[in-house]
Amino acid sequence: MDERAAQLARERVDSVYRNDSRRVLATLIRLLGDFDLAEEALHDAFAAAMSQWPRDGVPDNPRAWLVSAGRFKVIDGLRKRARFDAALGEIAERLYAERDDPALLNEEAVEDDQLRLIFTCCHPALSADAQIALTLREVCGLSTEEIAHAFLTAPPTVAQRIVRAKAKIRGAQIPYQVPSRDDLPQRLQAVLHVVYLVFNEGYSASSGDTLTRHDLSGEAIRLGRLLLGLLPEPEAAGLLALMLLQESRRAARTSADGELVLLDDQDRSRWDREQIAEGSALVQRALSSRHFGPYTLQAAIAAVHADARIAADTDWAQIVGLYDVLLRADPSPVIELNRAAAVAMRDSPAAGLALIDALLARGELADYHLAHAARADLCRRAGLIDEAKAAYAKALTMVRQEPERRFLERRLAALD
Repeated sequence: MDERAAQLARERVDSVYRNDSRRVLATLIRLLGDFDLAEEALHDAFAAAMSQWPRDGVPDNPRAWLVSAGRFKVIDGLRKRARFDAALGEIAERLYAERDDPALLNEEAVEDDQLRLIFTCCHPALSADAQIALTLREVCGLSTEEIAHAFLTAPPTVAQRIVRAKAKIRGAQIPYQVPSRDDLPQRLQAVLHVVYLVFNEGYSASSGDTLTRHDLSGEAIRLGRLLLGLLPEPEAAGLLALMLLQESRRAARTSADGELVLLDDQDRSRWDREQIAEGSALVQRALSSRHFGPYTLQAAIAAVHADARIAADTDWAQIVGLYDVLLRADPSPVIELNRAAAVAMRDSPAAGLALIDALLARGELADYHLAHAARADLCRRAGLIDEAKAAYAKALTMVRQEPERRFLERRLAALD
């Protein structure tokens, strides 16, 4: 092979790694039954490809070649280590005996492997932190350091979560499979919840110096697309719609110097109209199924905001109505708080303030800074300056996000 062809082959290896490495890994996990062995096999397979493809040419089916190469590299490694551990030899021989089973590498099984992997990483036997870390590591391919940076956690902590999650899967013999039709609704909710937690941390960071982390919310949207493509359920469409509609406002959510800009004050010409169009179409698709849930309803609320050319055009009556439906589908104090803010916009600050005061009196949101910030804003708009100051001061004792802190401080200073 001449040098130009060899260079093209090396570029092809790089391209396959970028686009297909997580799919190859998912199949290797199914075939080998072990996360660590599969990651070892993935590394060895691409190393072999980088050596052989420039010399021998790119195979007709690169993914199948990589899976096969990685699998046999692991078998060879296990055989070499078998002299120290007989159990490894048994595993190696079992894997070798399965090499000619056509069911293991049929196209349908391979296409489902990523879906199996997502459900395994989000199994309810794992803690929420472990589900997130394992999904980002194994499905998305983020490094331990990238995950730790995104969630402001020490890399060793993230690494331990991943190690414990893999041990739990291995020890509890958690099946590597898509749930049955009867179990799917409950298990799908767990998967959607993990994806949305990842998105939320990227869209509105829980703490730190920056309001958003684009790489993390972008990864969640990629996961959402993957999930919807593999499993076209209405709530998967609803979640992707919600993420796209919220993400469409990213550029307008902060000023040039990184300060927080509230929804009513955003320059809507900076909203991403392509994401809005895609998100709105997905909302309509999910709603028309009549089998939608909370993510679709939240996306519908976001779509109403996206339809308003300016803040004053917002259909607050429709938004309150959607919150009424959402509260019946998924009752929570945070949703009640959001509904109260919408009522204040539809009716009056006093009407919303009464609802928020009742919520705070129940104690469920006593430590939630956004509840006190919302109360402060309604008091400010209602002319209750002393109460507004006290509420802003209360919110400031709880906020962990620096742009939000500076925003609240500016609002409090303006009251003086």
